[in-house]
Amino acid sequence: MSRQYPAQPALLMEVFDLLLKAYGPLDWWPADTPFEVCAGAVLTQNTNWGNVEKAIFNLKHEGVLSLEAIAGIDHERLADLIRPSGFFNVKSVRLKELVVWIIGRYGTLEKMFEGDWELLREELLAVRGIGRETCDSILLYAGEKPSFVVDAYTKRVFSRLGVVEETADYEEVRSLFMRSLPHQVYLFNEYHALIVEHCKRHCRKKPLCEGCPLAGICKGRLG
Repeated sequence: MSRQYPAQPALLMEVFDLLLKAYGPLDWWPADTPFEVCAGAVLTQNTNWGNVEKAIFNLKHEGVLSLEAIAGIDHERLADLIRPSGFFNVKSVRLKELVVWIIGRYGTLEKMFEGDWELLREELLAVRGIGRETCDSILLYAGEKPSFVVDAYTKRVFSRLGVVEETADYEEVRSLFMRSLPHQVYLFNEYHALIVEHCKRHCRKKPLCEGCPLAGICKGRLG
């Protein structure tokens, strides 16, 4: 049974403010075009960003980082170019299918993002290989739509803060943020990036609690 956590606007904004004060604006997602964001959102599945950057560099170097170019390139060549991202055969199929769907359904990214983004979210989730995190990353970072992105880091931080269960599913956690925060693209953008940064520095699998900006409100802190 799906749970609905009570909205906690004050706490969630306190966490945001503490992280922003600690790390400053992060201006994520690093990309030159909306399509680069879409490609990166697919390529980052099950790998780290450093590997994605190498794959993106290859696509740029070959001049194929566009809807039309990806649609026209063969699977084998695409897989070879994105090899650094891992699972390259699967990802080449996923990226191709996303591109073919966008062109067939909307023609351009601009057209895709013109309509109701919540309906678009349902459509994107029906595209094979586009999971919830990938979908919301595309909406938020490429389309500038206020759809909060949840990842494993989000669950880690907020379970340790005592806000959600560690076993909470994606939509349960996303719903908490969507109901607790003003629907502002800048806020959602920075918040997700700050959570990722915080988990790299402090809230690791084995947490480094000394100097943690959330230590004063964390229920899972060590020591």
